[in-house]
Amino acid sequence: MRAVRYHRHGGPEVLQIEDVDVPVPADGQVLIEVEAIGANAIDTVFRRGDGPWTRPLPGKLTGDVVGRITAVGPNTNAEVGRRVAALSEDAFADQVVVDADWIAPVPDDADAGEVSTLSMTAPLALRLLKTAKAGPADVVLIHSAAGTVGHLAVQLARALGVTTVIGTASSPAKLDFIRAQGADHAVDLSDPNWPDQIPGGVDVVLDSVGGKVFTQGLELLAPLGRMVTYGAIGGELPTASATSLFQLKSVTGLSMLAWRTARPQEAHDDLAEVTRYWRSGELKPVVHGTYPLAETAKIHTILDDRANLGRLIATT
Repeated sequence: MRAVRYHRHGGPEVLQIEDVDVPVPADGQVLIEVEAIGANAIDTVFRRGDGPWTRPLPGKLTGDVVGRITAVGPNTNAEVGRRVAALSEDAFADQVVVDADWIAPVPDDADAGEVSTLSMTAPLALRLLKTAKAGPADVVLIHSAAGTVGHLAVQLARALGVTTVIGTASSPAKLDFIRAQGADHAVDLSDPNWPDQIPGGVDVVLDSVGGKVFTQGLELLAPLGRMVTYGAIGGELPTASATSLFQLKSVTGLSMLAWRTARPQEAHDDLAEVTRYWRSGELKPVVHGTYPLAETAKIHTILDDRANLGRLIATT
């Protein structure tokens, strides 16, 4: 079968299609025949090799796959033929194995790009807001609000009753897109003085950028404000001094894998909740573009340029 690999760090050109063996599902796993893959921006950092995290070579790409279960491993309770969405550590391939505990059943007639978000990215967006205890009275600031997780967080903040949502991005097209998702204010993050565009303090900040942007967001927090950090797409890990928290501010780091391990039942509840929001129309994932698996490098070029509005999809 085909799979995307890279044997050195660099630009999108290092990505290549290779023939590899079909994986065999182990205990608790299922094999999925892939029809679509939702790309994750963090993989551009791994591919470049210039960020705070590294992965061994040859490199594989993570993502949220949509497809049908074709085989199950030993001691695994899953239905062959069922269409599902699931997070995979080796997603850009014709077939993948995933943990059966975290598959999200999806309708046969649902758009693959939309439902690719139901397995990990939408639950992540929801958990970020819930970890921050975002409520109707809060002013919520969402960084990278035009991206895959960010645009879902804007919509879910509205679904949770938040009345003031601020999103950041770095181009006029993205700012318009953020407003279309339901944000009250869209702030240009490319402006060095972007914090001045935000009137008053904010109660919640969701940050995936790290570095200076994280620090600026922390400074914007009002007393009792909550920051949730879940990445460093800007290439620099966030840091917070103890003195920066003395005004009753708090910072929580969030990883979906850690959340699933620590609170599996609540994590399963998150899967069900985002599916309900999707079915009701309160959650409307946006697909920026769809490309064949052989053109995965084009997806990474768009991600490198931070030009996507919503999710990017590869098809097999």
